[in-house]
Formats: sequence, structure tokens, C-alpha cells
Amino acid sequence: MIKAQYVGFLNTPPIWEKKQFEIPQFEFPSLKLDSFFPKPIPPKLRLGHQMEQVFKQLIEYSESYEVLLYNLPIREGGQTLGEIDFILKDKTSGQCIHVELTYKFYLVDPEISEPKHQLIGPNKRDLFFTKMEKIKHQQFPLLHSEAGAQALSEKGIDHLKLEHQCCFKAQLFFPYGDRFVDIGVLNKNCLAGYWLRFDDFDKPEFAKAPFYMPTKSEWVIEAHDHVTWKSHVEMMVAVNLSLLNERAPMIWMRKSNSEFEKIFVVWW
Repeated sequence: MIKAQYVGFLNTPPIWEKKQFEIPQFEFPSLKLDSFFPKPIPPKLRLGHQMEQVFKQLIEYSESYEVLLYNLPIREGGQTLGEIDFILKDKTSGQCIHVELTYKFYLVDPEISEPKHQLIGPNKRDLFFTKMEKIKHQQFPLLHSEAGAQALSEKGIDHLKLEHQCCFKAQLFFPYGDRFVDIGVLNKNCLAGYWLRFDDFDKPEFAKAPFYMPTKSEWVIEAHDHVTWKSHVEMMVAVNLSLLNERAPMIWMRKSNSEFEKIFVVWW
């Protein structure tokens, strides 16, 4: 499971390629993990913090970059203004790069016309557009604020010589029965499954399949057969309990011994 999380992270495509929305995408170095032995990550950490640990260990394993800073808080007058995710140094060019890391699961809502506004978190508390705007207008400028420049200077880094990039990886879930939604300049390779409502999950086409509800740490990895599967009736009960608490669960459906689907069932 430990290494699978790293493989899942590496195999998750960026939500856009190169530069979009005035934000350059960090190009993750190509890695062979044959001799990579990751340190365990506490499962109680929030998934976003788990992904920071994954990113850090993979970058440290690579021969391309050196991690100069990681999770540096920027404070002013006792107040924390924000946090710098990573400052990396390109070992070839010597260029220092500020990388903001984001790993998200978004559902595509085709009832919204503009692609950059279509992506919402499974519990409707997370919007792609809001996160992208925060990176551009808050997280990047933070390093050039008086407090940010001072904090970097104390670490021997000149804020004026930094390049800003983001490593924004995502798994996208299209509406059940509609995999041809236009998502504009966003990366179609991020499609990982589909989403539906509880009434749809109760339909006969799901009745005979086995299901598994992964932990949040497992959301990142590819679905596989080495789990304890439940019947549709058993999964209906488990899903309903999550939905009553307004938590949209991810479930895996086994179509065959080698074919699986990831599904979000939503409460809204």
C-alpha cells in the first residue's frame, strides 16, 4: 500500500499541461522506482499533507532537484499569513523554483457551461476555480510580501530570483453515462471514473457487481483485486451511512478480475 500511493501520485496527470490560467505547471521528473524505498506516512494525516510527504520523498529520490525549503510558514505580527509548500533547486541550471502542490478529486458538473467552473469537490466544498485563483493571487504573491521576502532571505533565498510553478494533479469524475463532457483546456487524461447519486446506484445494472469502499489514503491508488469485496446490498448500507453525514464516498466496482471502476456517490 505504501509504495502504491507513490505510484498513484506519479501516474496521476496534471490537471493542465504546460501553462494555463497564467500558471506554469511543474513538470515532474521521470522516475524509476526500482530502488525507491519510501518512509511510512502517518495514515491519520489529511490526504493533502500525505501528498506533500509523497512529493517530498519522490523529489528527494530524483536526481533533478534539491529540496531547499518545505512547508515554511510566513508570519507577521504573530499572525500566520500562509505557508510556502516547496522551494526546489534545479541541479542542472541552478534555478530556484517555488512549487505549490495540489492534489484534488473533482466531479465534472455539465450543468455549468464554463469548464473552469465545472469542477467541484465531491462534497461541494471545493471548487477548482477558487483554488486556481488562490494560487495565482495569494500563494504566489505571498513570497514577495515584506514578510515572505524576509522569511526567504533568512534562509538565503532571494525572492526576486524565484520561478513560480504549481504541481496540480487531479482525478476527474464525469457524470454517470456521460464521458464526453467538454472540459476545455483541462487535461482529459485526468478522467478516473464517474459520479452518480444514490438513486442511480440502486439501479439493477449494479446489483450483481462486488464493491469496495477505499480509505481516503487509497483514493490515490489504482483500484485492484486484493481487497475484501462486498455485495451491492452491503455497499448500499455503507454508502447510505456516509451520505447521511454528507460525505460522498468513493467506491470501487469490480467488473472482472482485471477491470475496475472508481465511482463517487454523492449526497446532494
